[in-house]
Amino acid sequence: MSVVHYGGPAPLTESSRSVLRLVAKKGAVTRPQLGEVLNLSKPTMSAAIAELSKLGLVEATGSLKGPMGRTAAVYGLGPMAGYVIGMDVGALQIRAVAYTLDGQSLASVEHQLTAREAGSTAKVSERLAEMAEAVIAAIGDRQTLLRCIAVAVPRIVATSALNRRRPPEAVLDVLRRRFAVPVLIENNVNCAALGEMLYGAARNRQTFVFLQVGVRIGLGIVLNGQLFRGFHGAAGEVGRMPFPWSEKAIPVREGVEAYLGSEALVARCGAAWDDADEAPPSSAKELFEMAERGSATASLWVKRHAHDIGRLVAGCIGLLDPGLVVLGGGVGQNALLRGEVETIATGLTWSTDIASSSLGNSGTVLGAMQLAADYGLGLILGDTVHPAVVLQPLGD
Repeated sequence: MSVVHYGGPAPLTESSRSVLRLVAKKGAVTRPQLGEVLNLSKPTMSAAIAELSKLGLVEATGSLKGPMGRTAAVYGLGPMAGYVIGMDVGALQIRAVAYTLDGQSLASVEHQLTAREAGSTAKVSERLAEMAEAVIAAIGDRQTLLRCIAVAVPRIVATSALNRRRPPEAVLDVLRRRFAVPVLIENNVNCAALGEMLYGAARNRQTFVFLQVGVRIGLGIVLNGQLFRGFHGAAGEVGRMPFPWSEKAIPVREGVEAYLGSEALVARCGAAWDDADEAPPSSAKELFEMAERGSATASLWVKRHAHDIGRLVAGCIGLLDPGLVVLGGGVGQNALLRGEVETIATGLTWSTDIASSSLGNSGTVLGAMQLAADYGLGLILGDTVHPAVVLQPLGD
């Protein structure tokens, strides 16, 4: 596959930059709407549209008749605005989506990893490149200019001493060699939080937290519409909070994650299961399915787990006062948990909105895509955008 070039900043006037930003944010919009929002005169607006049209960044997509019977041209992004790819590296699955910079879906693909593949950085690296190629093939000739790629990974993403032994970019080696575009890398829980803010349960909320509860435990923190990454890029690693914490117990590393993770939950169920009529569940998914079918024992274990999660949520509320906690992850997003979590958290702290993720497994890849879209638009405008880590192409 030929290398796809992303281009650099366009030499735009300030009015043209303002128009392009608004079109990218709102999608198709009429010239009068642009002028009203941006407070630009008709001559200035005409000059900006002409400049952007000449560069292929904006194009007329149709017309709209107004209430007075007048027809106004509708403008959207042009072919040279390009598109971006977002990717999510899960435990046993890779998801990839492609979107235009104004949020129009172009293609999506998924690949199930074998346990052997998932355990090999080289294999995952190769699969990521293959997934990008599959997305581009699915797009065909609808779009030709790839701006950048963003990848969500299940680990701390930082350029500090925290990652010297095993830098997160190692898994992106083939991708960077095959595509001459910047590659962004971000923690998967942070990406899921962005996905919820833009498309899910946290829409129109500028401050909230996203708590992932599944095999692993993590927290995505959004403050005033921006990800809070912390000094090392490791903010939100709640799985590393000291636990247990009492006179008789000494906290261990990642004790919260070891206790609240789905594997530990299933192990506790199996060890203490007292229902002679039904075998204990072999997975967290099976436990919740049993509870939904009316199993009293399964329901009791779900309630206990909800109480444990509620105590962790209370700690997050007491520390950050986020106003909203979105529960996600393979276990956390289950609707059976929300009520009990809210009861426990409120009893230990104060009333805070608790919501279940409305995006499920797609939230992380959508968040990665949005990171790429923001960065891609910044490339055109020459704006300074600060993702966690930006990796330039390696070349052959």
